[in-house]
Amino acid sequence: MNKRIIKEYPPVSEMSQKQKVEIVKEIFSSITNKYDFLNRFLSLRQDLTWRKTAVKQMRFFESYKFLDMATGTGDLAIDAVNIHPKIKAIGLDFVQEMVDYGNVKIKDQNLKDRVVLKLGDATNIDYDDNTFDVTAMAFGIRNIPDKVKALTEMKRVVLPEGQILILELTTPNPGFFKDIYSFYLNKILPRLAKLFTTNPAAYEYLADSIISFPTRSEFVYLLSSIGFRNINAVPLSLGICTLYIANK
Repeated sequence: MNKRIIKEYPPVSEMSQKQKVEIVKEIFSSITNKYDFLNRFLSLRQDLTWRKTAVKQMRFFESYKFLDMATGTGDLAIDAVNIHPKIKAIGLDFVQEMVDYGNVKIKDQNLKDRVVLKLGDATNIDYDDNTFDVTAMAFGIRNIPDKVKALTEMKRVVLPEGQILILELTTPNPGFFKDIYSFYLNKILPRLAKLFTTNPAAYEYLADSIISFPTRSEFVYLLSSIGFRNINAVPLSLGICTLYIANK
């Protein structure tokens, strides 16, 4: 039996950049073997729908290459090659345990010739300028302290007129549903996580990171300030997730 990890993480607003990087790496290395299951369970399987919605918006036109940043266990990259049969995908993540777990999934699904997961840093992408038709990140940008650097790197490696897609958990607009969702995030989700993970504090961090993430209008402004064009923010599932689509 895995030993339960007794942890308390500081509020996201009080973390230094270095501290946040270390905490995020610790969290995701500790929940790797339950990560896919908990994503499905805690989102009521909505994460599957959200990813497929994002993938169906992808437009490949020249290189037919897709870069999935903060790939985790590779779900978005796998969905992309299944829905777009002509493309190849590369997934980068800075947690080795996630990369290893994802590569086992890819091997089991006979996709090794079309999907490769590697260790990588979202703020220093080891690919040339103008390499990919599409770059995307699902549920990762809120965990990156230097969001501007990560988004700028994604913009650098995508081809002119290429796409960037950001899929992220967000908070609904003020109202009754937002109150219910906030209660779920802060009270129910951490209790459910305790049943299935050795590091339940990871899901207290998750709730805090969602609440601390910029609003839709703030994030659209950030994308615009970096130089992205044709920016569209699409609320999903009453706003608990948002798909941001933009062009270089």
